[in-house]
Amino acid sequence: MTKREFIRVTTYAAVFGLVGGMTFEGVNHIYNNTVVSEEKEKSEASAPKAAVLSTTASTGSSGGVSEIAENVLPSIVAIDVTVAEKASDMFGRVYEQEAQGSGSGIIVGQDANNLYIATNNHVVEDAKTVSVKFNDDNVASAVVKGTDPASDLAVVSVSVKELKEDTLSEIKVAAIGDSEKVKVGDQAIAIGNALGYGTSVTVGYISAKEREVAAEDVTMKLLQTDAAINPGNSGGALVNSEGAVIGINSSKYADEQVEGMGFAIPISTAVPIINDIIKAEAVPEEEQGYLGIRGNDVSSEYSEYYNVPLGVFVGEVSKNSPAEKAGMLTGDIITKFDGGDITTMEGLYGKLKTKKAGEKIKIVVERSNNGEYKEKTLTVTLGEKPQDNDN
Repeated sequence: MTKREFIRVTTYAAVFGLVGGMTFEGVNHIYNNTVVSEEKEKSEASAPKAAVLSTTASTGSSGGVSEIAENVLPSIVAIDVTVAEKASDMFGRVYEQEAQGSGSGIIVGQDANNLYIATNNHVVEDAKTVSVKFNDDNVASAVVKGTDPASDLAVVSVSVKELKEDTLSEIKVAAIGDSEKVKVGDQAIAIGNALGYGTSVTVGYISAKEREVAAEDVTMKLLQTDAAINPGNSGGALVNSEGAVIGINSSKYADEQVEGMGFAIPISTAVPIINDIIKAEAVPEEEQGYLGIRGNDVSSEYSEYYNVPLGVFVGEVSKNSPAEKAGMLTGDIITKFDGGDITTMEGLYGKLKTKKAGEKIKIVVERSNNGEYKEKTLTVTLGEKPQDNDN
């Protein structure tokens, strides 16, 4: 098996409100910090407990960074993944080989059966295997509970039965802060699995709020910090001076002329998405709902150049399909599905896999009228999936 630092460095076309001409690193399978937590509950209820935003949550720390780190570290994990990637030899023949990568995660919930860990979607994307290393150095296998590519968020779960009593007594469910109350100049502490070497701590300040950053065909409003965010920190926590999570670190700028420009997903944005992922029930494939469209991603470059909305362009609507019956047309751009943003076909597939045939879903589309797009909400009753069809 080939081992390498699994960092995918991508140059993005646009980073709004920031200096142009720089490389924006979106770290894949090794990078920034993630955030989402709630106080650990002792209830033995079998249903997953969602991460609950608490505007007053803190670790109780009132000392310096070392005390904050000591309290937060039991909530942070290292995530290691194995993925299959395509490679080619000197003759141009393409083959698959295994590659390993790493990132970070935040313990956000626990029930009688599972531990729930929030991370970035790009950390676990296409992973064949996932393992989690806790603060006491014990390792357990994990499964991807669900993902939301549009927000670059994911949740992995670990069976409580796999964990030793010592580990269960050491770990904590992270405390959640309120990113809406964060001010420019506030202290920010990034904690994560930098370079896959193990958990590390870096300190800085909130440099800006609501920075619009375009990455992987998604535009997000992020917190900007000068706390060092290095490969492997992805999915780790950005915490405030009280030890409460205020952001999930996801990317940074890399350029000779730039220093100290890291970005994190605001926790107030992340919490409802993570809650939905945790609460979502797996639906057997034969029971999954069917929409009946063929589509393509509207990339950020295409959106900017042609002045069309980001989303999924509907290239074909199947005859007598649920989409046709609801009034969806070829040329529509799907932007929301059941209240969640849609930016890729992958994201749409992921949402459909959590819905059963017969469910009524609100789908928001942008429809062109002589080049001017207007929003329209459709109510679709999902149908049974035909054979050899997945959308």
